[in-house]
Amino acid sequence: MAMGLTTGLWISAQVRLCDRRNIAAYVARRGDPDAGSVLIKVVRFAAGTVVYAPANALDEEPTWTRATGPTPVPEPDADAYIARQVARDPDLWVLEIEDHKNEWLPDGRVL
Repeated sequence: MAMGLTTGLWISAQVRLCDRRNIAAYVARRGDPDAGSVLIKVVRFAAGTVVYAPANALDEEPTWTRATGPTPVPEPDADAYIARQVARDPDLWVLEIEDHKNEWLPDGRVL
């Protein structure tokens, strides 16, 4: 996460930022409050669902990858992907965002 922020604090900030933009966001799964990794599930309803995962980058800019592929997937497919990742990493956080208007994008760049 961002330099100097615990994962729990970063998640809280993201929920707050979404709230200020009238975008529903909630913590679907809590992981390690200090250093857990994060998946962001963005539900766009008829437009499908995208799961973003952090990507390694050589610079300090936050970088994300579309973990479920380049195009949105049905929500059950996204949930199955998340379940597989949680089975491998019990410290994983899942932030779910319900984006009716297709407005939300993660901070940083998306690969």
